[in-house]
Amino acid sequence: MRRRLHYAEAGLAFRPHISPGADNPAVGDQAVPAGHYRGFPKGITPMLRLQALLPDRYTLASSEEIDEWIAAAKAELGSKLLVLGHHYQRPEVIKWADARGDSFKLARFAADNDHATDIVFCGVHFMAESADILTGAHQRVILPDLNAGCSMADMADLDQVEECWESLAGVTDVERVVPITYMNSSAALKAFVGEHGGAVCTSSNAQAILDWALARGDKVLFFPDQHLGRNTGYQMGFDEPDMRVWDPRRDLGGLEERDVKDATFLLWKGHCSVHQRFRTEHVDAFRADHPDGEVIVHPECAHEVVEVADKVGSTERILEWVEGAPAGSVVGVGTEIHMVQRMAEEHPDKTVVSLDPLICPCSTMFRVDGPHLAWCLEALARGELVNQIVVDDRTAEWARVALQRMLDLPGTPTAAAKVD
Repeated sequence: MRRRLHYAEAGLAFRPHISPGADNPAVGDQAVPAGHYRGFPKGITPMLRLQALLPDRYTLASSEEIDEWIAAAKAELGSKLLVLGHHYQRPEVIKWADARGDSFKLARFAADNDHATDIVFCGVHFMAESADILTGAHQRVILPDLNAGCSMADMADLDQVEECWESLAGVTDVERVVPITYMNSSAALKAFVGEHGGAVCTSSNAQAILDWALARGDKVLFFPDQHLGRNTGYQMGFDEPDMRVWDPRRDLGGLEERDVKDATFLLWKGHCSVHQRFRTEHVDAFRADHPDGEVIVHPECAHEVVEVADKVGSTERILEWVEGAPAGSVVGVGTEIHMVQRMAEEHPDKTVVSLDPLICPCSTMFRVDGPHLAWCLEALARGELVNQIVVDDRTAEWARVALQRMLDLPGTPTAAAKVD
């Protein structure tokens, strides 16, 4: 049985087999996030992922050398290696992916390909956690850069959610409150909803999950992205009076007791730093330049942007729509720039542009680069394990419960597509 590590209260899971010496490039593997550190003021969540600096061999290498090392390590590791690439990854990384997809599809792809023992997840921390939860005991999940987190996922931690739950219990019947967490959240929060009768959702099945939740209870506590919750609520026929935003930095979420009792949706005050950039002005400017163009945005965008878009969908749906658009189409897309640029390159018969003229990438996803990928693959080729992401047994057990509830409902995403 694979040895799993318990998250310490301070948010660190120590690996006793790795030396803490400052000259050890694997020292970054000694820390993973597990919740809110109680030594900090309420509402302040420290970044506890500690990625050591890479040796000069990687930071000073040319892109050609990096590519040569990655190719050689992949060839040596063979079929026991699986490199997963999220759609938002930069070109120098995604070109090495054996499969591309969104976070949940990639985790399922890894689980379905159990011949691979080493899963290198080119994404962010919560994605690697999900892969560790779903893969077998013989499989190891590696994140090339431990500093590749997710600002949205970090906006809700376990201590804050537990405090919220206790506060709700003081003013309403929490047996009738169903907690739902977006896939973009830590394993600890997935475990929380599993243990408290809730489920996980993705951007593609959020409505099915919220329908399920409201058939079981009177209200939903939705975290960490308020925009996905709000947009899905509107899609279900609810309106703003049915929704309240829960601010974890204020007593009772900044609400009155009456607000909590009246609300059907308690939406966590969190957001995606990329998707919140899109504005209705961007849509107006695109339509002024391209009167016949189509606007497609992600449901993590603000509701006013979603209202004026032609189509709203998950990462995978956006890809499908662009691929299915007829030649000569002009599409303005509201999502991460690397994905938009890749769609434009792969569909030269169409004009695919970002709605945001400032072209903002996902800064945390951007941390995974060629040098970090080369470093971890060469370490694996030498028989050294670095940056392994391990979720402790109890957390993994309850997180699987939450994920299974999602899988048992219609609308569950399918597996990622393999890249030939």
